[in-house]
Amino acid sequence: MGQSSSTNAPSPPRSTQRHHRSISLSSSFSARSEIFSFMHSKKEPSFEIPDAVPTTIDYTSEIPDECLAIVFQFLSSGERKRCSLVSRRWLLVEGESRHRLALNAQSDLLPLIPSIFARFDSVTKLALRCDRRSVSINDEGLILISFRCPNLTRLKLRGCREITDVGMAGLAKNCKGLKKFSCGSCMFGAKGINALLDSCSYLEELSVKRLRGINDGGAAEPIGPGAAASSLKSICLKELYNGHFFGPLISGAKKLKTLKLLRCLGDWDRLLETIATADSCLVEVHLERLQVTDVGLSSLSNCSKLEILHIVKTPECTNTGVVAIAEHCKYLRKLHIDGWRTNRIGNEGLTAIAKHSANLQELVLIGVNPNSASLEAIATNCQKLERLALCGSETIADGEISGIASKCVALKKLCIKGCPVSDEGIEAFAWGCPNLVKIKVKKCKNVTSEVGDWLRARRGSLVVNLDVCEVETEAVDASASDGVQEDAVEFPPIISQVTVGEPEREHEPSSSTSSSSGRRASIFKTRFGFFGVRVFVPCTFRRWTNGNSNT
Repeated sequence: MGQSSSTNAPSPPRSTQRHHRSISLSSSFSARSEIFSFMHSKKEPSFEIPDAVPTTIDYTSEIPDECLAIVFQFLSSGERKRCSLVSRRWLLVEGESRHRLALNAQSDLLPLIPSIFARFDSVTKLALRCDRRSVSINDEGLILISFRCPNLTRLKLRGCREITDVGMAGLAKNCKGLKKFSCGSCMFGAKGINALLDSCSYLEELSVKRLRGINDGGAAEPIGPGAAASSLKSICLKELYNGHFFGPLISGAKKLKTLKLLRCLGDWDRLLETIATADSCLVEVHLERLQVTDVGLSSLSNCSKLEILHIVKTPECTNTGVVAIAEHCKYLRKLHIDGWRTNRIGNEGLTAIAKHSANLQELVLIGVNPNSASLEAIATNCQKLERLALCGSETIADGEISGIASKCVALKKLCIKGCPVSDEGIEAFAWGCPNLVKIKVKKCKNVTSEVGDWLRARRGSLVVNLDVCEVETEAVDASASDGVQEDAVEFPPIISQVTVGEPEREHEPSSSTSSSSGRRASIFKTRFGFFGVRVFVPCTFRRWTNGNSNT
């Protein structure tokens, strides 16, 4: 009871079991016989292949070439190269859909040009670079490339020293649709630039850096706007010995909006007086290490549409010029001032900015020593200020930082570098600046990592970047770096000796790199020696020591 009966199936009869056993034994014996006979047979075995063999299916074969090209546009250059190895179709589509190309422009590139541009026949943006130790392509190579790329809209030449005015003339003839042209460390001269400007009526941006072919000889000719007079919108000149040859070009560009003059020799006050008129279209002006005075700044104040102004290491500019800019340029949004610790731009200029620049959104002060009154005026009156950088100032301490924290309501990004600020000043941002997104503190000796952790705990969404490990105070450089720059996402570009658009380098360079940089710097100082006469011995301003902070 309580137990279920067993339901085992009945066992088969013994005759049936013997029958199955005999079949299995006979089949096993026959299989062994076949194997034995096969091993001793001299006939080659024959294998039958089934009719249907499974193959790899290309699911992309149904995708149109146009759609596949769009997919390639979302990939990096390396990923596109790997995709081009998948199949012949992908190789063809990738080449036809590539619009941007960068080549090592050495002399051995010449015989490869036809095959390269037979594959990449849709290139519209091209960069040709050659290092200083190699021989670059010559006029023949440039003309051949321009013939193969008639739809070229952007061209960048770097270190192509074998290209002369003849090659530039051929380029201008074949690529009349150019919109952006940039050259650096090249050897062609004014004739080559004029040929480009005379033929390219759609040219909008021109960037010239270290152009060695322009000289003071009698054969040199001024550079005019040519056919690009009505289309040119941006001009950048950097490290030119004879930048004044571009004067007719700058004054003749009627729709010029962006002008960047960086480390160019010559007296630029006269040019600014010529171009700065009430009907000027100038919106952005960068002046860096130039021989320019308050006369030039006062003339520039006539540009009522001016929105962005960088005054970087121009020691002859004083509060007078800054006050003129503030009073007349009502649309000023971004202002960068690197006073080079000359104390010629200070409270008077900043107070004028606070009074008249209500639309100011970005302010960068480097080597400027404002007092609490001028900073309080800026914090109170510039209610749209979103980005603020204070670097290398001896007068900005905890009290000034606390005032900024309490009154800059719209501030989103703040950078403090090389200022006598302590943990007490940084703690003020736990309650102040409600819209603050990111705060960066570098080379402030009295700021510890503990306050950073505390501030992160108080405001979880705030990005706090504290550099408390580095003790030595480095130079803060607001210099622009290259060509026609695009608006960077990160703010602000005020990191010491860091090129705009490149990541910040945290480690010290190697000895060989520093020695080569020193040699280049010494050559530059020799050639630009006029700064030593007019600029109060610049070596005393270029290096920021700890002398003042230690005494």
